[in-house]
Amino acid sequence: MLGQHRSTQRKMPRGADDEQALTEDIIALAKQYGRYGYRRVTALLCHAGWTVNHKRVERIWRREGLKVPQRQPKRGRLWLNDGSCIRLRPEYPGHVWAYDFVEGRTHDGRKFRILTIIDEASRECLALIVARQLKHEDVLAALADLFISRGPPAHIRSDNGSEFIATAVQKWLGQIGVKTLYIAPGSPWENGYNESFNGSLRDELLNGEIFYSLAEARVLIEAWRRHYNTVRPHSSLGYRPPAPETATPPYPASGSASLHLRPDMAAMSLMH
Repeated sequence: MLGQHRSTQRKMPRGADDEQALTEDIIALAKQYGRYGYRRVTALLCHAGWTVNHKRVERIWRREGLKVPQRQPKRGRLWLNDGSCIRLRPEYPGHVWAYDFVEGRTHDGRKFRILTIIDEASRECLALIVARQLKHEDVLAALADLFISRGPPAHIRSDNGSEFIATAVQKWLGQIGVKTLYIAPGSPWENGYNESFNGSLRDELLNGEIFYSLAEARVLIEAWRRHYNTVRPHSSLGYRPPAPETATPPYPASGSASLHLRPDMAAMSLMH
């Protein structure tokens, strides 16, 4: 009737009705967990009651200019010429544990050490022991507490640090029946599960927190361990936390975000 070709008419895009609420929740989670990418944020949103896929979250993520962590470089596996693998692969929870040390500093510049103990199969962090100094006696005490509460593993993996190869440690583990797996000197990639965990601990907590005392460091590091086990989505587990059933409730590592829940989930869910 107006004499205009239909190709000249455009319908203004409206967008979804929940776009603004979803955007606010994505920004809130990005602020709370600054080192999480959009895939892990998608898992947290789904856990909170949103029905959304990672493509939509990525679109909003990039539109808002949020940081996308760089991809990790690919690494080769430890294969021999005959096709066999050097590293013993974990087959079930309790099959292989791994432990290592991470170093941090309090605000006064003094160093402290963290003994990290993880289950390679479930990816659960079993303990984070924080002290100014950690010797082989402290390693034995930490393992003894875990063995009493969880039972001893079949194997335990570590580097060749003096605290791990001490005669007392080897003798005690041998008496219990736990086999030791020591990596080759100068080959931290052979303890890959623990090295990856240590990197997450440093990236998500140690590099972003100021610890004014050793007591504060212990409290915050233990809170992060609970968050890691019960809330934080793990990519190798299909973006599920390693031990969600142990949450009593889950505590966030730091800060809090109040998310907009879907109407059918608002009455049943509570975000901390």
